[in-house]
Amino acid sequence: MSSNDVLEKLAKLRSKVRDIGSKSDGGSSFTTITAAAAATRASEESKARSKISEMSAEVVDSNPYSRLMALKRMGIVKDYEKIREKTLIVVGVGGVGSVVAEMLTRCAVGKLILFDYDKVELANMNRLFYQPHQSGLSKVEAARDTLLHINPDVEIEVHNMNITTMENFKIFVNRIQHGNLDNGKVDLVLSCVDNFEARMTVNTACNEENQIWIESGVSENAVSGHIQYIEPGKTACFSCLPPLIVASNIDEKTLKKDGVCAASLPTTMAVVAGFLVQNALKYLLNFGTVTNYLGYNALADFFPNEEIRPNPNCDDRFCRQRQNEYQERLANEPPKEESVEEEQPIIHEDNDWGIELCDDNSEEIPEETSTVAGKGLKFAYDAPSTTSLQQQTNGETTSKINAADISSLMAQLKSL
Repeated sequence: MSSNDVLEKLAKLRSKVRDIGSKSDGGSSFTTITAAAAATRASEESKARSKISEMSAEVVDSNPYSRLMALKRMGIVKDYEKIREKTLIVVGVGGVGSVVAEMLTRCAVGKLILFDYDKVELANMNRLFYQPHQSGLSKVEAARDTLLHINPDVEIEVHNMNITTMENFKIFVNRIQHGNLDNGKVDLVLSCVDNFEARMTVNTACNEENQIWIESGVSENAVSGHIQYIEPGKTACFSCLPPLIVASNIDEKTLKKDGVCAASLPTTMAVVAGFLVQNALKYLLNFGTVTNYLGYNALADFFPNEEIRPNPNCDDRFCRQRQNEYQERLANEPPKEESVEEEQPIIHEDNDWGIELCDDNSEEIPEETSTVAGKGLKFAYDAPSTTSLQQQTNGETTSKINAADISSLMAQLKSL
């Protein structure tokens, strides 16, 4: 069955649900949907643009890829069209994962594989992506419906399952091994889950398969989050520095109380999702610097950036095995020769206004500099200010002059 057939069937089902709902409201003129109106809406929703075989940089209103391909013209990405060869797995299609899937779809990745076992609820409407009429649908099915409308060029594969069970874990590992467009290994796994058990499951699978992945999370108070790039053997895995709950072998399900839920802000989740996709794009298309760990504290607008090294005594035996393999690769690599490129002088054809560029490497120091620590940071000690140093220097000079005057007077008195 083609994607257009799926879209048409889903559109018809939604129109029937709306029609039934309107009849149950007593035939109000505001909610009654006639058959003609329902058919019109269904036909509009089933409309989807035709697939585009090749990405083009042509700047026209009908080209959905012109602004993405402009990254090549501006020298940011060398071959952006290679994004269509990439396959990613997104585990967890909730507040963060759904936005991640949408961003990747709009960026025109080749294939997305979505894993989740939850359903869309009205309680999810404070977040982005999902809509009220999708309540009751599985998140992966609702996501596929929306994503195919956004970009039919992206292949969407969904799995409505919990990967922490034994049988489903095998399916998850299989999709890592054979999930890409050529039935080979996927390019990247993105973890957007909201519990430690699922994170540990993704960590175990990726360590076993030597699969690079990026972990993400948002705190229960909804005002902080993070992303962590994990390359087995090279960087710390999730088991190398586990959270206290995991390290203490506490069942996190016992910590949940009836009638109490975690806070959720679409702003924080969107920020974390943006960082996650940005890092994924940099890794997939080889531009910029892929961040090892990036945190976000919304209360102080604080963004800690850290490099986390692997733990040689990690509890995960596959992590320790990957560390040994990585060290062996480093030992066998030939030394890299650094090539120094000569800087060519910049020649301006016209300079009617006499504008000159200052050398950034100049050693001129301003008379008074004041460095203020950002929120969330503090200095280990207070450096003396320029003014105090000048006063100290002036005091020493004055004392030297006074000492010279006194010695001169004493010499004159002795001569008398």
